[in-house]
Amino acid sequence: MIPTITTFKWVPEFARGFVRDIRARWAFEEAGQAYAVDLVDGAYVKSESHRRFQPFGQIPTYRDDKVAIFESGAIVLHICETHGALVPPDPAAHIRAVQWLIAALNSVEPWVMQLAVVDVFEADRDWSKSRRGKVIDDLNVRLGDLSNALDGKQTLDGGDFTFGDLMMVSVLGGLRRTGVLDRHPDLARYVARGEARPAHRKAMADHLAVFGNAVTG
Repeated sequence: MIPTITTFKWVPEFARGFVRDIRARWAFEEAGQAYAVDLVDGAYVKSESHRRFQPFGQIPTYRDDKVAIFESGAIVLHICETHGALVPPDPAAHIRAVQWLIAALNSVEPWVMQLAVVDVFEADRDWSKSRRGKVIDDLNVRLGDLSNALDGKQTLDGGDFTFGDLMMVSVLGGLRRTGVLDRHPDLARYVARGEARPAHRKAMADHLAVFGNAVTG
């Protein structure tokens, strides 16, 4: 079977461009690998049948002839390693790319998501406004750490763009339109370089096209 991912057939305007299927789509495009998309709704994602495979009721998921997996990091890693895309040939550089993929998801994304929580998902809660300053401060500390690690390099490891960079750019892309990266111009340039890659531009266009065709929530 052609590799297939699931994603939403409709999301609100604020979520367009941010749903995590973009990560799998980008990896497919970097690999030059055709893929199919199963479009699902929120009810299905929370259904018992979906949760038997994806216990947390989330997307994307991935299936091919050999594996069925969830979690965007695992999916990106599988696509890239299967097709030799964005994979450093040197074993030491390869594991460093894995390191950065995990760091993006574990050491950076939780801080990015806290901002989304107070600004979007729980913006109507009384405590969100009072908490926002602390969230921004914590996020800037973490981004400062990342900026120091980048240290003027074009990529995280200083060589070719890897699947670790793909994931880090995707995570930092969650700050799009927030203005947070204005305080970290080197990271803003790093994200801009990643998002300018033809594979990312194609993946984003295909991601957004789904919602352009949707007529209702």
